[in-house]
Amino acid sequence: MEVTTIDDVYAGMVPPCPDSIEHLNHTVFMVIYIIVFFLSLLGNTVVILVVYYMESHRASTDVYLMHLAVADLLFSLTLPFWAVYLHLDHWMFGTFMCKLVSGVQEATFYSCVFLLACISIDRYLAIVKATQFLSRQRHLVGVVCTVVWLCAIFLSLPVIVHREAFGSVISEDAYLCHENLTESMDDWRVGLRILRHTAGFFLPLVVMVFCYSFTMYTLCHSRNNQRQKAMRVILCVVLAFVICWLPRNITELLDSLMRGEWITEDCVLRDRLDLAMYITQALAFTHCAINPILYAFIGKKFRNQLLMALFRKGLLGRETLSKYRVGSVYSSASSRQMSITDK
Repeated sequence: MEVTTIDDVYAGMVPPCPDSIEHLNHTVFMVIYIIVFFLSLLGNTVVILVVYYMESHRASTDVYLMHLAVADLLFSLTLPFWAVYLHLDHWMFGTFMCKLVSGVQEATFYSCVFLLACISIDRYLAIVKATQFLSRQRHLVGVVCTVVWLCAIFLSLPVIVHREAFGSVISEDAYLCHENLTESMDDWRVGLRILRHTAGFFLPLVVMVFCYSFTMYTLCHSRNNQRQKAMRVILCVVLAFVICWLPRNITELLDSLMRGEWITEDCVLRDRLDLAMYITQALAFTHCAINPILYAFIGKKFRNQLLMALFRKGLLGRETLSKYRVGSVYSSASSRQMSITDK
């Protein structure tokens, strides 16, 4: 995952073209990043606390969603750094922070897509294969989440190793946070980016499409309305991820093919691609704030659990709880197996 600035074109050893994107209002993008940062900080913190206070009522999906919220929260913590970088067109935080911020962003991106793939497999096993084994064995879900984080960290290591703060070829006083590779290693970087898009996005996406296709087919022939409603929320979460991240991955893939000279480059195409990199980057970064909004507006169980958490902490009165609560959270044994995504 690379953050785009004007100087990044030159960092990749690409022949310079007349700069036609300098007119872009970087302040607008900076404001977007800061707004997304605060929304994500608030929303994902609430999600983590709600799932934490569910205690024995957590479903396996809830555990995955809590880890997803942690990943989104960590991702959002990098946004202020990128906002400053974009605004100044200069990395002022040094090499250590360049490696740390880039590594956190890379690892959390991988963890998000892997966790969504795990949720799709979990729902496939629970609904299509009609097995509750994985759902009931919480420690197995914890092991899966641990493996996801370890894989995400492993895949982010190349970025951590090669990212540096180094001087721009345009201005000696400006520093970039980028992979500092020689021209002879440019093919290696392109190959690494293609591997990232393939293993870290498109293959998990294929898993999600496969699992959810069979899951939705099974639910369409089922009379379990509760599961159907819960699946709508999960599908909205997956759809939001695809809408936010697919354009960015396609744009970066095209940029990689151009840098590897598999696509003939000209200045018009370069300018259009650079503009697309800015726009798709902003779209991708908004994703870390979207999931809590989906839970709040679509998931009744999430709203109920939030109200219950506020009530337990004395921040909400009993009358207010009764007024806004939808149904009963703990009305039956079956409700204890429901996820915060249930409608």
